[in-house]
Amino acid sequence: MAAPSPEDPSLERHFKGHRDAVTSLDFSLNTKQLASGSMDSCLMVWHMKPQSRAYRFAGHKDAVTCVNFSPSGHLLASGSRDKTVRIWIPNVKGESTVFRAHTATVRSVHFCSDGQSFVTASDDKTVKVWSTHRQKFLFSLSQHINWVRCARFSPDGRLIVSASDDKTVKLWDKTSRECVHSYCEHGSFVTSVDFHPSGTCIAAAGMDNTVKVWDVRTHRLLQHYQLHSAAVNALSFHPSGNYLLTASSDSTLKILDLMEGRLLYTLHGHQGPATTVAFSRTGEYFASGGSDEQVMVWKSNFDVVDYGEVLKVHRPPAPLATSSGNLPEVDFPIPPGRGRSQESVQNQPQEPTSMPQTLTSTLEHIVGQLDVLTQTVSILEQRLTLTEDRLKQCLENQQLIMQRTPP
Repeated sequence: MAAPSPEDPSLERHFKGHRDAVTSLDFSLNTKQLASGSMDSCLMVWHMKPQSRAYRFAGHKDAVTCVNFSPSGHLLASGSRDKTVRIWIPNVKGESTVFRAHTATVRSVHFCSDGQSFVTASDDKTVKVWSTHRQKFLFSLSQHINWVRCARFSPDGRLIVSASDDKTVKLWDKTSRECVHSYCEHGSFVTSVDFHPSGTCIAAAGMDNTVKVWDVRTHRLLQHYQLHSAAVNALSFHPSGNYLLTASSDSTLKILDLMEGRLLYTLHGHQGPATTVAFSRTGEYFASGGSDEQVMVWKSNFDVVDYGEVLKVHRPPAPLATSSGNLPEVDFPIPPGRGRSQESVQNQPQEPTSMPQTLTSTLEHIVGQLDVLTQTVSILEQRLTLTEDRLKQCLENQQLIMQRTPP
């Protein structure tokens, strides 16, 4: 067998702590933390720094089905089979607020890019949008006719995409709350869906072992992959938009090169179904979870471009004709240094930088601290309400005793 190339993905860390299948994963903004949810009803927050103790958050009464960090990384949302959503402050105390979000299992939770709202999807066939502050219900989207497995905001927060066991993927306009389009090409339940980082495409995975990529403007099927030998359970786009990572019940992870329209790597690591995958926000790492209770962190290695810089400049997608098989043309953004000269990249108009980096990072820090403050206030409000309820009950009991006591 040939020795692995330095550009191949490599297993970096192996986290053990869950007592049942891992269902979901998400990296924090700075990649310092990795959250995982499990059928064991717990969340784990793992630290990427070696020799750091993980946090175990217990609170849900049943399996944790989904986890998602807020854009600032200062809050962590989780959904569960107990029909509730919890918003946690991911520190050693692990405090959280809880609310009943749906009338059945919550399958998916995802923050909007501005951090002001989040979307949930459920077995009650609905998609709901909530405000992050005080978890106020905003509106519901209810055209699916079976369980909704997944719902995601577009990068600009204007659209929502949802995937369901009714074999459809639906695209919604957040403002009008109307269903813009239904994609019906899947032959079975649709397990996972997400937006391409450019916001122009969506990818969906299905129980029919396929992955499909559509253009959200023309609604045209751009790419169709049938590479796994069992259900595809999850997918994640690399932040550059050039790669797609998938996890399957055939126990493998696959990395697809979307620019070439071909399979790049097949990774074997899990014993039994691979249930969830997630790229870090920079794309340097990705994580996978399985029914074997394992969480694995891999170093990407396969693309050495510093995507932290690429992502700061939003360029329009460049058209690319794929010659692989009979795949149609695809619109994907090409990063600098790939498929075109540096000179042509520099000639493209760039967004003017209006704020110094130090000011930007200071503002981001303030916003993050406000998130924590808001959440702390919410936790205190819940505790106060609980105390008031108990006090009211005590007074009522006291009155009953007084009435029963003979003069």
